[in-house]
Amino acid sequence: MSELVTGDAVVLGLRPAKLPSRALALAIDLVVVWVVYLLVSFGLALATGSLDDAAIAALAIVSFLLILVGGPIAVETLSHGRSLGKLACGLRVVRDDGGPIRFRHALVRGAMGVVEILMSFGVIACIASLVSARGRRIGDVFAGTLVVRERVPAGRMAMVPSPPPWLVGRFVELDLSAVPDELWLAIRQYLTRMGQLEAGVSRSMAERLADDLAARTGAPAPEGVPAGAYLAAVVHERQARDARRAFGGSPGPAPASPAVAHVAPVAPVAPVHPPTHPPTSADAAAPAPAPKPEPPSAPGTGAEGAPRRTGFAPPA
Repeated sequence: MSELVTGDAVVLGLRPAKLPSRALALAIDLVVVWVVYLLVSFGLALATGSLDDAAIAALAIVSFLLILVGGPIAVETLSHGRSLGKLACGLRVVRDDGGPIRFRHALVRGAMGVVEILMSFGVIACIASLVSARGRRIGDVFAGTLVVRERVPAGRMAMVPSPPPWLVGRFVELDLSAVPDELWLAIRQYLTRMGQLEAGVSRSMAERLADDLAARTGAPAPEGVPAGAYLAAVVHERQARDARRAFGGSPGPAPASPAVAHVAPVAPVAPVHPPTHPPTSADAAAPAPAPKPEPPSAPGTGAEGAPRRTGFAPPA
């Protein structure tokens, strides 16, 4: 595994693709592009049979540029370096620092690909890939890109270290929406390789990445928390949110439950029993208990449910 080292002495865990896998991916892409080009050309020939030779030649040039040149550029830009052939072979185009490519990278690769792939039938690209230590063709050199392998065996994948237990769950309310993918990639690569760096270099890089992360989130690292531990805790929180989002849970912090009024429990009232001893002066001085209200009786009945005498006699 030939690893990549950035200018900051960070070892990136990327595996440059070799020539056989790149050639297979390129062959798949060329087959797809040429099939589309021939189908479009055949359709244009049927639809423009009444045009003159100059118009037909202009349409042929436009279709060539749009399909054979513009097609791969658009696909690599929209898929962030994954064309159909690279996706089938487990490859991807990335920048030299490991970040995703943009339109300008795909444009330079596509423009140089016209010369070293289409016009020379791939001979120039194969020679340049064999000469380069990282298997790059001329378009990769000018664009500052690299084709790497995405499918790495699980035993060789560098794992992000877990944060200290006292930091787990401390950043559940941190807003991570403004953090770009490039910064996440740099933080992950640093965490996976920080054990291979010198102490001074590792500390300075951790502080710089922590400052960049705090500027994006708007919340600096807590006082007394090392920069490396802070980065590991934030990455752990992002992974936890992604897991909750993937499995249908809430991506953010759990919503607070509505406030519930706490009512003090009412002490049970002891039943009142009649005294078994003659009343004393103390009992006489005590206030008498309030009479218990009686339930209302039905109309026409007395207190005990008997008929009430109203003085009115019903007619015989």
